[in-house]
Amino acid sequence: MDIDYRRLRRDLKDYYGTAMFSASPLAMFEESKVERASDRDLIRLAQEAGFDLNDYME
Repeated sequence: MDIDYRRLRRDLKDYYGTAMFSASPLAMFEESKVERASDRDLIRLAQEAGFDLNDYME
């Protein structure tokens, strides 16, 4: 599976960054997980957040 991991990581960080502004303390934790996630973990985090990975196929 060829995924644009850079774009996926950026979008996940934006997703959790937005949640931080709505006073969600867990969002800050999730954003830090995104920053240090491996490619495999990044896919898992994206799926848990409801992202469609087809949007990130190269």
